[in-house]
Amino acid sequence: MSTTPVTGGRRGRPGYDRATLLDVAVAAFNERGYDGTGMEELSRRLGITKSAIYHHVSGKEELLELAVDRALDALFAVLDAELDRPVTATERLEETVRGAVRVLVDEQPYVTLLLRVRGNSPVERRALERRREFDHRFAGLVARAAAEGGVRDDLDPGFAARVLFGAVNSLTEWYRPDGGMTREAVADGLATLLFDGLRRPSRPPA
Repeated sequence: MSTTPVTGGRRGRPGYDRATLLDVAVAAFNERGYDGTGMEELSRRLGITKSAIYHHVSGKEELLELAVDRALDALFAVLDAELDRPVTATERLEETVRGAVRVLVDEQPYVTLLLRVRGNSPVERRALERRREFDHRFAGLVARAAAEGGVRDDLDPGFAARVLFGAVNSLTEWYRPDGGMTREAVADGLATLLFDGLRRPSRPPA
């Protein structure tokens, strides 16, 4: 990786940018593991001193917190986006899946890091708690969609929610921005595959 000095600037300390620092840290955490990445490694990758890094953050744990919060905030924004619109639960469910795909594409390194959190520190435990809250709310949306008849009601909502988001999360493993598929093509394709199987089957005429 290039060690070109960070640019962008921050008032009071020209020449360094916290957003770039965070991008580099997330890449390092994903490549080497959070525990396997020290401040020396970040300093080397950025081409700046450790003291310059400490000007922006208190340490490695704050970088992790900023990173996982960025991913979680983006996912919760998708879940909350449809609350004020007069749409059915089924429509909200499908749009939430599509929105989550967009988040995965736009924030792939950050979501990848979030999915690797195991609860080994207070920051990680808070992230896991927020993930559980998201999963709970998403499962509730699946249940409401089933209750209104928009998706099949013979599947446990928690199971259906885990399968849906498992498919979305799999993008962190295989999606590549230069692979020829736009984020909208991925969102459309994944929603079609998932919801064709989830929709309640039509009853044959009597």
